[in-house]
Amino acid sequence: MRSPLFDQVHAEIQTSERFALQSSKMLKVTLGPDVLSAKGAMVAYQGQVQFHHEGSGSVARFVKNAISSDNQPLMRVSGQGEVFFARSAENVFLLQLEGDAISVNGSSLLAFDSALQWDLHRTKGAGMMTAGLFNTLIQGQGMVALTSHGAPMILDCSQQPTFVDPNAAVCWSANLTPGIVNSMNVRSLVRGGTGEAIQYSFHGPGFVVVQPSEGYPIPTA
Repeated sequence: MRSPLFDQVHAEIQTSERFALQSSKMLKVTLGPDVLSAKGAMVAYQGQVQFHHEGSGSVARFVKNAISSDNQPLMRVSGQGEVFFARSAENVFLLQLEGDAISVNGSSLLAFDSALQWDLHRTKGAGMMTAGLFNTLIQGQGMVALTSHGAPMILDCSQQPTFVDPNAAVCWSANLTPGIVNSMNVRSLVRGGTGEAIQYSFHGPGFVVVQPSEGYPIPTA
């Protein structure tokens, strides 16, 4: 049987890299050391692989998880073999940390080396109306895989102030402390608003990754 579906372009990519993109939408991780991933992100695996709930690890982190709108449910993936990760056909991209740190919107976190340290951090100045009340801080030596709803864009924040919708911010340099800007005014409110009331503001040496989306629309009945 012959079909374009079975052309070599669709075959698994063989590589010696531990984290390897199979396409712009799918990640393959070759196990050895454990991997932490978002729960439900596994789409396939080969070999002898086990999946376990990853607990909070500390009382402080447990409390943050309990009160956070950005709760980060993780699973530990261990064993021998290859595991394939994806999320709703979103774009996947990789960041190699070399002792530095990034702050990640929890909904964009796909998988990362278990040797990396992680914790939930509250966005300073964020009120209950912002989507990014808590973000996941990841630091150390290792690889992080993130997803973006569409192709991501990297903005340099060192030259001028950068403003980003909280739902469009995928991640940013951990040394940047985002401010919260409320652009709503009485005139706009009276006229029905602009739909752009709150933004993160960044300024300083570092970057922010922005997705071309403010999240999936809420389905209507």
